[in-house]
Amino acid sequence: MGIGAEDVLAGVGGAKNVLDIEECITRLRIEVRELSLVDEASLRAAGAFGVVIQADVVQVVIGPDADEVNRRIEALRAAAGEA
Repeated sequence: MGIGAEDVLAGVGGAKNVLDIEECITRLRIEVRELSLVDEASLRAAGAFGVVIQADVVQVVIGPDADEVNRRIEALRAAAGEA
């Protein structure tokens, strides 16, 4: 697997910065509270194939493991009381 759930959460500013997340085949669409907390360079360095930012939505292209990474992110958010 490429980029991990922990790396994605860190790159988008942590669990508290995530409002909503959904997977779409090869990418995650993540709605964030504060765009200034998103670190595009760290997402790419951690293994994201691409990062697209539109308004308050960050799309992280991670490949065919998007559904598994999303499940792991949701588990981490739930553990942090943010899901």
